[in-house]
Amino acid sequence: MCEANAYLIRGNSEELFMEAVDIVENEGGFLKMRNIFGEQKRIKGVIRRMALVEHKILIEETE
Repeated sequence: MCEANAYLIRGNSEELFMEAVDIVENEGGFLKMRNIFGEQKRIKGVIRRMALVEHKILIEETE
């Protein structure tokens, strides 16, 4: 499988935001994500790091 889990950066830790993310789209400062189960989430933020071998997307929220 090629999906990844998305995490929010919270200080020095990472908080799971969404599992099994398949699609990430940029919508004017928002990140829209959809996973393999059809669930969708949106967050105002930026991708700080993608580690595809680790199946991990790190997101920093913005205001």
